[in-house]
Amino acid sequence: MANFPKPRLPRLARSRVDGHSTPPSTEPNVELVEYGGLRWINVERPGPLDQAWLEEHFEFHPLAYEDIRSRNQRPKIDEYPDYLFIVLHFPVFDKALGRLNAGELDIFVGPDFLVTLPNESLQPVEYLFERCRTSDEAREQLFSKGSGFLLYKIVDDAFDYCFPMLRKIGNKLDRLEDDIFQGRSEEVVRDISNAKQEIINFRKIIRPQRPVLRDLERTKQRYLREDMELYFDDVQDASERIWDMLENYKEVIEALEGTNESVISHRQNDSLRLLAAVTMVITPLTLVASIWGMNVGVPGEGSQSAFWVIIGGLLVLLVGLVYHFRRRGWL
Repeated sequence: MANFPKPRLPRLARSRVDGHSTPPSTEPNVELVEYGGLRWINVERPGPLDQAWLEEHFEFHPLAYEDIRSRNQRPKIDEYPDYLFIVLHFPVFDKALGRLNAGELDIFVGPDFLVTLPNESLQPVEYLFERCRTSDEAREQLFSKGSGFLLYKIVDDAFDYCFPMLRKIGNKLDRLEDDIFQGRSEEVVRDISNAKQEIINFRKIIRPQRPVLRDLERTKQRYLREDMELYFDDVQDASERIWDMLENYKEVIEALEGTNESVISHRQNDSLRLLAAVTMVITPLTLVASIWGMNVGVPGEGSQSAFWVIIGGLLVLLVGLVYHFRRRGWL
């Protein structure tokens, strides 16, 4: 893609306080931090006014702006002559729906600027931006090494934020295992289904951007000094650790689901076996009582001694059948 105009850096009327710059109040949702010639512009949930502001101050490619407006963009990295456009997804817990959704983070990175556009509230990005906004030390540490290092720090913090979420899923799986073997199999069916859906959603978020991180590792040399080559390797390692944990959780939840079904099936079989044994015990007694209860002449009819003989025979038959079934383990 040749001869595309270089992005123009924002020229805003702004105040400076110890290296911190903020857009005027008339520009909604646009935050700016500057140090040592490097600018970090953060626009959370960009709306039409924010996109118009970006188009006014940056001559990015129209397709990139189209991707920003799209809400279903896949993770990717596009290389332009003077900047990179990166789309990444990170898990965000939706409290209203009670499930994990994908939070999209669009990033423009050039030699002396970095623009982040999260379409959801991504806490690691917010925390890092707030640190840079309020701390001279943080600005010097992160901005003095160039836009490539700042990009690394944003992506690394976002991936590190996934690990506490994964630990919560692991704790949930441990509780499910305990509940299954404490006799609560029927009650945890819904919990197993929810945990399985959570793991599936997490995998759907992480899987598509694994190749993107490999491409980012390849293109990082444009904005990263040679002595920082290993930093993006660390991001790749974090992504692979997350994927390995998700693979392990997938196997665990499938095993728990199978175990729970086996426990429920075993209990149902026990109930059916007990019911069958009771039926087998009662059936002979019912048969004998039915024969002597017929409205026809039967041996011993009208005799009290015959009645007690029949009752005694039924008791003996009952004890014998119960003993037999107990020896077979059916009762």
